[in-house]
Amino acid sequence: MSAETPAAPSLSIRWRLQFRAWRGTRPFWAGLFVMIAGVPIMYFPYAHLTIGQLTIRMSTTAGAGSLIIGVLLVVLGISLWFQKHIRTFAGIAAILLALVSLPVSNFGGFIVGFLFGMIGGAMAVSWAPGPPPAPAPAPEAGANAGNAPEGAFPEDPAPAGDLTVNPYSTGPAGTEKTSLTKDDEGPGEPHDLHDLSGTSPANGANGRHSAG
Repeated sequence: MSAETPAAPSLSIRWRLQFRAWRGTRPFWAGLFVMIAGVPIMYFPYAHLTIGQLTIRMSTTAGAGSLIIGVLLVVLGISLWFQKHIRTFAGIAAILLALVSLPVSNFGGFIVGFLFGMIGGAMAVSWAPGPPPAPAPAPEAGANAGNAPEGAFPEDPAPAGDLTVNPYSTGPAGTEKTSLTKDDEGPGEPHDLHDLSGTSPANGANGRHSAG
């Protein structure tokens, strides 16, 4: 039974993830609010309301000023998206234009454009880029390769000629020498293990029992 492979993300999901990453690196919502503020400010002076056969025109002599304020707000909002380094200037300019639209453009587009301009300008001024991602820590020099447990690597070899170290033993080799003498009569004395008479040539006897 083969393991199931995860399905590749669709094109819409990839676009959404890319848009989210792009949006997170700039004052996106501030620019959107500023652009929305420009729409009612420049629209209402040129709009008219029809009720039955009655037509109400809201255009005034300040229609050109309202159009200029609305276009400037839209341009500032687009600049906040693509020129984020001018966010402070754009935010302050949006706040001033929203204040000017109160007496010029039907109370700032019937308060709607004024509120969006004030909120968007404040968001642009207060926005700050996030901290850059921390780099991944480099592996320490001399660390165990492949995260192997300690003791998995052999220790330094024993010096040449050192016979007290057994490379195949789990502990240090013993240093005492086993005495092969009869009744432990002095270290290092040879003893014939097959001598049944109790004497040997090494202790001065000829290897035979004395008669009588």
